[in-house]
Amino acid sequence: GEMSKKNEGTSAEKQTTVGETKTEKKLNTVSSYKYSYAGFNPQIINIDANSSLSSILLNGTHVLPEGYEPTLAEAVKGSGKYLDYRVAPYYQAMYDKALEDGIELTPVSGYRSYDLQVELFEDQIQLEIDNNGLDKTKATVAAATEVMIPGGSEHNAGLAMDICSLSESFEDTDEAAWLRENAADFGFILRYPKDAKSRAITKVIYEPWHYRFVGVEAAKDITAKGVTLEEYLNAN
Repeated sequence: GEMSKKNEGTSAEKQTTVGETKTEKKLNTVSSYKYSYAGFNPQIINIDANSSLSSILLNGTHVLPEGYEPTLAEAVKGSGKYLDYRVAPYYQAMYDKALEDGIELTPVSGYRSYDLQVELFEDQIQLEIDNNGLDKTKATVAAATEVMIPGGSEHNAGLAMDICSLSESFEDTDEAAWLRENAADFGFILRYPKDAKSRAITKVIYEPWHYRFVGVEAAKDITAKGVTLEEYLNAN
């Protein structure tokens, strides 16, 4: 609604006027994150047109600047689903190759705006309050296990695609098998693996449908090592 928009405006103004040094600016930005009341004080990453796509880490502790908007292109011609313009051609190439093998990698959900992520997150908070009787703080913490905090979703950067399905049973399909086998060749990784060690690191449920673009070299490396993006980037 209008209220939240007004508040966003004031916090943005604060960010530009407070703090001359980089450090002060960073601290100020972090402390003014909309959900800091629930203990979320993520680092706001620096991202621009020259950022290497393989080195961008987005999760519950690393978020995009509010209002970040990537330049988009259609993931599959005529699909109405979009990705960062640098990623879209790789998805199209993967889609075409899969079709040759009789597999259709239908793009279900690609780019989502920061504002839409706020909406989805707020809806989930309300759901936790209504269904589980939680107070706002606890509801926000619970919501974050189901919906990524705003700016922390790879969808907000146009770097991820939900493919074919949003159901865990997707893992048993020919499409999922094809992706496990071939996605890395096109620069995509399964971002949220199933094993307990990975889940403890990503803090996200197993999502066999969510593939993240990191570039071919990094994707092959990550897939071969069987690590999460968090582990890979911390090790490099």
